[in-house]
Amino acid sequence: MIEKYLIKITQELNLQPRQVAATAVLLEEGATVPFIARYRKEKTGELDEVQITSIRDRLEQLEELDKRRQAILNSLEERKLLTDTLREKIDAAETLSTLEDIYLPFRPKKKTKATVARDLGLEPLADLLWAQDPATDCEAAALPYVGASIEIDAKKYSVDDVAGALAGARDILAERINDDAEARARVRELFLNKAVLKSKVISGKEEEGAKFKDYFEWSEPASAAPSHRILAIRRGEAEGFLFFRLTPDETEAVGVLDRMFVKPGPAAPSSPLSSRDQVRLAVQECYKRLLSFAMEAEARSHFKKNADAEAIRVFAENLRELLLASPLGQKVTLAIDPGFRTGCKVVLLDRQGKLLAHDVIYPTKGASDQRDAAEMVKAVVKKFEVEAIAIGNGTASRETETFVRKIGLPPAIPIVVVSESGASIYSASEVAREEFPDKDVTVRGAISIGRRLMDPLAELVKLDPKSIGVGQYQHDVDQTALKRSLDDVVVSCVNNVGVEVNTASKNLLSYVSGLNSRVAANIVAHRDKNGPFRSRGELLTVDGLGPKAYEQAAGFLRIRDGQHPLDASAVHPERYEIIDQMASDVGCTVTDLLKDTAKRSKIQPQKYVTAEVGLPTLTDILKELAKPGRDPREKFESFSFADGVEKMEDLEPGLKLPGVVTNVTAFGAFVDIGVHQDGLVHISQLDDQYVKNPSDVVKVGQRVMATVMEVDIPRKRISLSLKTKVDLTPRESRPRNEGGRNDVRKFSDSRSGGGQRNAPLQPDWFTLAQKKH
Repeated sequence: MIEKYLIKITQELNLQPRQVAATAVLLEEGATVPFIARYRKEKTGELDEVQITSIRDRLEQLEELDKRRQAILNSLEERKLLTDTLREKIDAAETLSTLEDIYLPFRPKKKTKATVARDLGLEPLADLLWAQDPATDCEAAALPYVGASIEIDAKKYSVDDVAGALAGARDILAERINDDAEARARVRELFLNKAVLKSKVISGKEEEGAKFKDYFEWSEPASAAPSHRILAIRRGEAEGFLFFRLTPDETEAVGVLDRMFVKPGPAAPSSPLSSRDQVRLAVQECYKRLLSFAMEAEARSHFKKNADAEAIRVFAENLRELLLASPLGQKVTLAIDPGFRTGCKVVLLDRQGKLLAHDVIYPTKGASDQRDAAEMVKAVVKKFEVEAIAIGNGTASRETETFVRKIGLPPAIPIVVVSESGASIYSASEVAREEFPDKDVTVRGAISIGRRLMDPLAELVKLDPKSIGVGQYQHDVDQTALKRSLDDVVVSCVNNVGVEVNTASKNLLSYVSGLNSRVAANIVAHRDKNGPFRSRGELLTVDGLGPKAYEQAAGFLRIRDGQHPLDASAVHPERYEIIDQMASDVGCTVTDLLKDTAKRSKIQPQKYVTAEVGLPTLTDILKELAKPGRDPREKFESFSFADGVEKMEDLEPGLKLPGVVTNVTAFGAFVDIGVHQDGLVHISQLDDQYVKNPSDVVKVGQRVMATVMEVDIPRKRISLSLKTKVDLTPRESRPRNEGGRNDVRKFSDSRSGGGQRNAPLQPDWFTLAQKKH
């Protein structure tokens, strides 16, 4: 590990050198982020997953920077252009942009105006102008070059007059200014700090691009533009409806260059156009023709990267909340995928989520079909002792829920509406075909609904996170960065909860620290062939699962009723000996320690501190002994929508309804209130107090009480509020600035909750997430 990396990261992340160094070594040895955070606290000084991930990502970025640095050095050396001074500059470059600025003058160039001028022999004239000697007679100096000519690629170039010679010299100077590293750095800073984002509609596209109409004439400081707006405008441009620029004031930008390259002093009286003035013209030409476009491209990339990071952060936070949603647990479950015309697909799952039976009922058709459906459901519930009923939240969801609640089932059986988002993608996936090769997609979809109620995490890991429907502009952001972030979230959640090795699918096992899809498949195959694992140690007999993978994975895998009582806990097997010693010192067995609070209270953790094991690990062990293998997720609480409110026509302003947050974005939150269309709670309506970040006050899956503000049935839009006091005055009648800093502004920052690429952007915040993402 290169020492300079560690020093730089230590400074950037405000950490101790030993923390960064230890983490870097562990990562280099193949340790995963969850493993380091959970089981190597003494080495890292108790860094959390976020800090460890930051170190990992920054190490990779610096390694990539050094790869580019070395490539540049090799190129310069091969062309015999590398000097000691140049090498020092390259070695000292701390960012990719600085590195590229240094290399730019030496980069092999294609034909440019400046290269043509040099080939015409105009560089001495350019040097003379560059000196800006007041005594220089520019016209006289240019005269000897008139008549010069060359042929490049069968095309003839010539200097026809004095003006042509001076223009060619200025082309050389413009490129020289453009290649100056300090000039680029200063203008870059100006673009990043003072560029204005301006967008316009492309002529003739007004009607076709109406969904972007708020950006037909838009202007704001780029540094203040929120991520969702930047991404919306970029999409408008990508779809051919908008044109946008990112530029600072041109006079200020040219002034920066002028102060750098134009020497002070009056023009020479003998010449109407002095060499100083020629340089000033070269500065202007450089900015307008070269530097402004290069810096605008960099600014676009910079603000896009920042917008991506924010959108990915929002997506990752939403995904974490969804994956860690409360599980109902292992219950015999009847799952229903609702439908009108084709009926409701019904599946019966055992406590391990295995399919026992499936059928179709028609509870929304005629009286005879309803009676048959009721009898079938009641018979199945009684015969198989069904413990829970899951109903998908798609088409006919509320009607099916009402039907099930009215047929006289035991009140102790929870009837839960479950999000179907992504279920159709799962049902047609290779994973579903492998699990249920002889079942059609409708049956697979109903199975997924039931399993999501039992254990959301175990079921959702089978899906590409992007299809779950909790993102914002997910198809517009950097896909590599998005996948990395979402994979990190899934891995974090899976290992935080822990995995039951004898029942988990290979999809779930593949996210366990130290494992991959191949080893996960081998674990399942070994389990199927030899029966359930009886101890964690038996995992070492699985093909491909060696000591290193076992070290990483063992603590996150659970074996209920195994040979060792701690195999069901989060205590790592490498620490079993310490607990055996604790039990011996107290005069009992490990099982007694797990059951008896009084015995655990006698343990003095300081006695067991060693060079490898410190108080942080011992504290974690004692907490785990108190609640071995406890699921860290919140306890499941049943939820139901308001009776009698099943469609948009049932809504009216002022109505208060229970709802579930389905998506959180930078501009608000979408809430399912049980009418087949999600309503939007704009950021200005999330709380009585000013809200800067919606995720500070609401989370995906959170139950809320929302007030209906406005309903637009033709356009299928619902506006909601979570404030305790809601102003129901129509928006057009409200005084301006009524809402303080969270006032509604006319932004195209709303879209379907799933963030699909082709979902239309609405003309204001009063928008609606479509139920089917």
